[in-house]
Amino acid sequence: MNHERSRELYGRALSVLAGGVNSSVRATKPYPFFIERGDGAHVIDADGNRYLDYVMGYGPLLYGHTLPDPVQSAVQAHASAGPMYGAPTEIEVELAEFVSRHVPSVEMLRFVNSGTEATVSAVRLARGHTGRNKIVVMQGGYHGAQESTLVDGDAENPRPSTAGIPQSFAEHTLPIPFNDPEAAERVFEQHGDDIAAVLTEPILGNMGIVMPVDGYHETLRDLCDDHGSLLIFDEVITGFRVGGLQCAQGKFGVTPDLTTFGKIVGGGFPVGAIGGRADLIEHFSPSGDVFQSGTFSGHPVTMAAGLANLEYAAEHDVYEHINSLGEQLRAGLSDLLADHAPEYTVVGTDSMFKVIFTRHGAADRAPACATGCQQAPDCAQFDACPKTGSDVADADTERWERLFWHAMKEQGIFLTANQYESQFISSAHTEADIETTLAAYAEAL
Repeated sequence: MNHERSRELYGRALSVLAGGVNSSVRATKPYPFFIERGDGAHVIDADGNRYLDYVMGYGPLLYGHTLPDPVQSAVQAHASAGPMYGAPTEIEVELAEFVSRHVPSVEMLRFVNSGTEATVSAVRLARGHTGRNKIVVMQGGYHGAQESTLVDGDAENPRPSTAGIPQSFAEHTLPIPFNDPEAAERVFEQHGDDIAAVLTEPILGNMGIVMPVDGYHETLRDLCDDHGSLLIFDEVITGFRVGGLQCAQGKFGVTPDLTTFGKIVGGGFPVGAIGGRADLIEHFSPSGDVFQSGTFSGHPVTMAAGLANLEYAAEHDVYEHINSLGEQLRAGLSDLLADHAPEYTVVGTDSMFKVIFTRHGAADRAPACATGCQQAPDCAQFDACPKTGSDVADADTERWERLFWHAMKEQGIFLTANQYESQFISSAHTEADIETTLAAYAEAL
């Protein structure tokens, strides 16, 4: 493939943008290819190269790059009416009503502008409501670029994961391993009186897609109830992607106190939201004493895009289609790995997928895991499949990034640029696309 135009653009970008990009994950080596436009399930770069896209904007594009006509019409109508007003609009009420009707835990919402802003606000709300300081998070979990969660280490020795965060901030965050109920119980034994909330993704989505072991979220729910803490599900990735309109909490049957949203709830436009019980959400100003505000919050174009996206999904068989494709792709990948790389692990559920380059494993998967790891104890892969963020980090991440990703790109398959980020299927993908993708995996593996 020719990439001369992308190389030129990257050279210009290095002069005016930090690292040549506006999000660090986009800085692929030796340089990123610059996208010119999208077309259904494909993107076309600045040099005219066409790629089958499984990044899907890192999750928000449920319909791919060509919006259904009702969604496109809703976006255009609200954009033409004026960019924004600094006052409420009916469309934000309608989107809130839709979400609260379908998501089990949500009675009331506050819309914001990003997933990061949603988790920042949820943490502040939990602390304000409980009068406590500490937040339990999962090692390998990701909750945006915020000071309370950019923390490494463990509950005994938390430390900032980036420059710019004081150690005194990190001391209020207690990282524990995902899928380790004993670690959760220990941290509550030691700090329960000062734990405001447990903040977790239902599925680790920025660390290779790690499914919960049976009973783990129920343990967190019980611990929070016993100690007067809040359970917060970060559904920025899984919201309206896993579990359909009920989200991952509906799929797993566990109801959190608060839920953070992003991505699909805004239909591909900048968005975030915090939802939960009314008595909690009403602690936000102006009805309560926890300050939260934003100039662009509830932006009418975003609200229109989000509502039209979700209404279209509710009225058509969108989830049935994309989940079926996801199952087909993951099953095909499992078959490929049995022949080419039995030590690797296929992960994902619904329309999310990934191959983790785990270093040990068995070709014999339990039926429950034939279409992606489900943490089934009777699977021969069970002891080797990733259960924590550390397990994913211990995989052959260098091989994935330096060799495999480039091999797929040269075959016209656009995957997320590292071992950790989830990949997504949209309703624009077809069974033919899945077959093309499996052939590319077979070649690259």
